[in-house]
Amino acid sequence: MPVPRQSGGPQPAAVSALGLRKSYGEKTVLDGIDLHIPAGSVFALLGPNGAGKTTTVQILSTLIAADGGQAQVAGHDIAASPDGVRDAIGVTGQFSALDDLLTAEENLLLMADLLRLGRREGRFRAKELLRRFDIADVADKRAATFSGGMRRRLDLAMTLVGDPQVIFLDEPTTGLDPRSRRTMWDTVRSLVAAGTTVFLTTQYLDEADQLADRIAVLDGGRIVAEGTADELKARIPGSHVRLRFTEPAEYERAAGAFPGAARDDEDLALRVAGDGGLDALRALLVRLDAAGVRAADLSVHTPDLDDVFLALTGDGVTGTGTPLHVKETPR
Repeated sequence: MPVPRQSGGPQPAAVSALGLRKSYGEKTVLDGIDLHIPAGSVFALLGPNGAGKTTTVQILSTLIAADGGQAQVAGHDIAASPDGVRDAIGVTGQFSALDDLLTAEENLLLMADLLRLGRREGRFRAKELLRRFDIADVADKRAATFSGGMRRRLDLAMTLVGDPQVIFLDEPTTGLDPRSRRTMWDTVRSLVAAGTTVFLTTQYLDEADQLADRIAVLDGGRIVAEGTADELKARIPGSHVRLRFTEPAEYERAAGAFPGAARDDEDLALRVAGDGGLDALRALLVRLDAAGVRAADLSVHTPDLDDVFLALTGDGVTGTGTPLHVKETPR
């Protein structure tokens, strides 16, 4: 049954963690992270390679044990009830878990057998998922012949054979072309609309911006920021309004009205700092009108998740690590 999104008050957590820790030798990968992910939502965990994103997924999906802290997934404690967690989740890792010697349908039936669904139910789920992921026409083709996008769709279909409450997607669109990425995004949206909770790790900032209800930035083993995409962007300075003029005289009068604005004398443009909100824009237009100036055009610029990442992680200061990919929205 779909889990409706609630408009007010705390929502029940599909995934929660408190003080989660993990080290490998002297290297601390997770240094006490806390999570609260409401049911029926998309949560995105961002961070450079080596930040601990995959380690977090592995701990929450019971693939490895934490060194400290506690966590629950779908109401099951990951340490006390790992089988309960496994029964309630699906995991799609960075690399496809397909048997290339089997056909698409055979891969799904194999997963159904592993989940002990029974012959009739297994066949029903396989055919349903082949249709749902638009691969029914290649059901009898070996997985080895599939393109990268088709492989990821089949991989995700296998994750859904058991009808999980929570799905962990660990960088699911890495290496996909823009069309395949968009198809995957649409699939994630349909899953969440049906009440599934999605825990997404990604290196694509536009992916988190498109899909996630909440985003956390992981750096140095700690969550350094969390919120909606708009909340995170609002934390970063740099919002401004760009005013462009066609007449040098109007440009100079506008510069006099906004003495703190950054000038672009070649393009006859001013960059006026502000939050880009309606009140700020209204005040700006009033000042222009009072100066008797009309701008040729006006555009509002706000920080994006790229700016958030650079400001909140070590990459923004030291230049180390692996920067996240940006501006690759499928068309």
